[in-house]
Amino acid sequence: MKKLLFVKVSLLLFISFCTFHVSAQKPVNWTDKQLMQPSELASIIKNKTNQVTIISVGPFNTIPDAINVGMVSEEENMDKFKTQLSTLKKDAKVVVYCGCCPYEHCPNVRPAIDVLKQMKFTNFYLLNLPDNLKIDWINKGYPVTQ
Repeated sequence: MKKLLFVKVSLLLFISFCTFHVSAQKPVNWTDKQLMQPSELASIIKNKTNQVTIISVGPFNTIPDAINVGMVSEEENMDKFKTQLSTLKKDAKVVVYCGCCPYEHCPNVRPAIDVLKQMKFTNFYLLNLPDNLKIDWINKGYPVTQ
């Protein structure tokens, strides 16, 4: 009886560990000050008032003037991202976005922010799309590519 209980408890702990390990996402690696609101970026695009490099690190290239490197969770696209960043000054204003899904599930924004930090960029932002690109950008009427 004790052996059966031990097996059941062990199995339960193992399943709990595996579920947590698979579904757990790293904590955010950006600050609130590094979140750019969609209205601010839309204004910059519309008025062309500020020199900014916009980079899509996800599956969509929906925002005008954005450079699409693809999903940086894929190694070849991460290499494209690093190559693109290597052409910029370290104090260049850079805005990255993904928008594929809510931040807690996104495989792209954290690696992109990590690379910006590793490459010593000092003026970078994550476009604040906590839900996804459709809800937080398109549905609000902000500019999209044709």
